[in-house]
Amino acid sequence: MTRFDIDVLIFGGGAAGLWLLDELTRRGADSVLLEAGRLGSGQTVASQGIIHGGLKYSFSGIVSASARAIADMPDRWRRCLEGAAEPDLSATRLRSPHCYLWATRSVKSRLSLRAASAGLRVRPMRLDDDERPEVLRDCPGLVMRLDEQVIAPESFVKALADRNPHRLVRIDPDRLKVERRHAGPDVTSIVAAGPGDACTFEFHPRSVVLAAGEGNAALRRAMGLPDQAMQRRPLHMVVVRGALPRFCGHCTDGARTRVTITSDEDAQGRTVWQVGGQVSEDGVEMDQQALVRHARAELEATLPGVVGSDAAWSTYRVDRAEARTADGRRPEHAHVAQDGNVMTAWPTKLALVPDLVDRICGMLPALDGGGDPERQAIEIASDVVRPEVAPPPWECDLTWTHVD
Repeated sequence: MTRFDIDVLIFGGGAAGLWLLDELTRRGADSVLLEAGRLGSGQTVASQGIIHGGLKYSFSGIVSASARAIADMPDRWRRCLEGAAEPDLSATRLRSPHCYLWATRSVKSRLSLRAASAGLRVRPMRLDDDERPEVLRDCPGLVMRLDEQVIAPESFVKALADRNPHRLVRIDPDRLKVERRHAGPDVTSIVAAGPGDACTFEFHPRSVVLAAGEGNAALRRAMGLPDQAMQRRPLHMVVVRGALPRFCGHCTDGARTRVTITSDEDAQGRTVWQVGGQVSEDGVEMDQQALVRHARAELEATLPGVVGSDAAWSTYRVDRAEARTADGRRPEHAHVAQDGNVMTAWPTKLALVPDLVDRICGMLPALDGGGDPERQAIEIASDVVRPEVAPPPWECDLTWTHVD
């Protein structure tokens, strides 16, 4: 067993944990990230990758607290994705540099699109007929372009992981042992073992950060903390593959996004659409067959004739793990709960990850910048199982079907 006295021990290799690890490493902190599965598995890689700035929180025409909290995030991400700010995410693959917005025929839909654009930092640009993408060429309502980027989440995870590979350790969650200071919430030591015959580590961290999304509940229990601090809001997402155009956009309908579409390419070169928005909310109570029928009808209503009969359909479920709110609704901000030297972090949205990391760093004990990245890398480099990056949902074992 190897002992480490470190500044911060991070649990969870998704967007929040990896971004935090990078920030702390650049500040000179001795930090290690532990992951029980694959990097990005769960919410990060399952997300649609939209770095949005509050559109869906502004359809009523009132700029909500959520919209204000997220307003600056697209510009911050853009600088990182261009390599002009840290962390340098220029290795991340972009699905699209922007999203399109379009309205249904209803007056309510068109008015909500105009209202939402008024309060945004990045405002949509109305497109003339000849500027529209082919898929929206015959749309009877407004069509706008919103310059908010769409990333490939698994590429983003890899870009961050590749910056600090020797600080990533895969562990067996069933072999975790935690010791706490008597009569207090502080964690004094954590023993973590790799899978199989991999080596065992004994960490003595000044601070512990739980950034494992849905896994935070079990980790809090392991730390002797109540797990009621977290809530789950489920989604049932739809994926479609076939002869489809590459397209990213939202169809508005009153105070909601009726469908949100992002597209990518699978390993066989076929275009794949992820379909979220209200469809994924509606689908929570549906089985796969019912949701596919519902999604097919919604796409035909919002993009007539675009999805052909040869398309293959599937679905997957994912829970959004968030800080608990009194009414069960989505929190307005990223959130960090502190219990002694243990912090539990939930970004709420992918776009809010940088804000979450700022909050965590502001709550950590002062770092002296004395960490030696080369020393730490050498010490944990031998006999360690490194976690791999999770594949996108459509490359997993899904059941595919066709709709007449």
